[in-house]
Amino acid sequence: MKRRSFIKQSVLGSIAASLTGTGWAATSESSVLTILHTNDMHSRVDPFPMDGGPYQGLGGMARRAEVIRQIRSQADQVLLLDAGDVFQGTPYFNLFGGEIELKLMSQMGYDAVTLGNHEFDNGIAGLEAQLPHANFPFIISNYDFSQTSLNNKFAPYKVFDKGQIKIGVFGLGIDLNGLVAEPLYGNVKYIDPVPVAREMVQQLRSLQCQLVVCLSHLGYRYQNGRISDQKLAEQVSGIDLIIGGHTHTFLNEPQLVDSPEGHATLINQVGFAGINVGRIDYRRGSNSDQLTPASKTVKVTN
Repeated sequence: MKRRSFIKQSVLGSIAASLTGTGWAATSESSVLTILHTNDMHSRVDPFPMDGGPYQGLGGMARRAEVIRQIRSQADQVLLLDAGDVFQGTPYFNLFGGEIELKLMSQMGYDAVTLGNHEFDNGIAGLEAQLPHANFPFIISNYDFSQTSLNNKFAPYKVFDKGQIKIGVFGLGIDLNGLVAEPLYGNVKYIDPVPVAREMVQQLRSLQCQLVVCLSHLGYRYQNGRISDQKLAEQVSGIDLIIGGHTHTFLNEPQLVDSPEGHATLINQVGFAGINVGRIDYRRGSNSDQLTPASKTVKVTN
């Protein structure tokens, strides 16, 4: 509980209002590691049209790229991650099948992405055809592709070295049954994410990772007993950060959840369509081995 209180003060005391892409300025306190994250981009290459809608003028990949470029120019070490559903939602996907999205994300320098259910909207063959356009890995731990043409195409996790920090990142996908037509995902087998996550934590800690990050497309929270980011954090100890997707949840601030063993897990999700970019800065605490997070939300607009 002491660790949780310390993290809560660090995170919730540092929440900022949504910031514009061109008006954002770095804090005076230097970060050791900056994690930038998005989710559920849904092929939103252009900003939302100026049609009077609630998101008019927001988003767009060119603007997001400029936000990321500015932050990279000011931060010490940056890790750029996405929690899935890159595909589907605008004519860009209908016309090009995901090629444009993956090429633009590659230009932005994404480090890792997990799979959302909409990555299967053109079937296994459609997803496989687009993978060469991504110069970043898709990471997924709880899908078994062994009986498909995608066997050995995805890693369950990836370890990143940023400065003197080792970060382990693994991915979890949602049960495709009922969300995707069965012929589109075929023999892809869904595995219960809770034991998989426990295995991933153990594996990444054995590799001396100081931070363990889960890219999750399970969804933030549900009213029924369905597995979600919140339930995952309650049941699996050792995950430091869950970057969520699927439910298009605009969190005003990250949520802290304690596992039964008392490990505090930070959960964040930043809506959909690239409207926001999440930012979490980790800094050294009084104990040099201790990393404490502070969070901001960066709105992508003019």
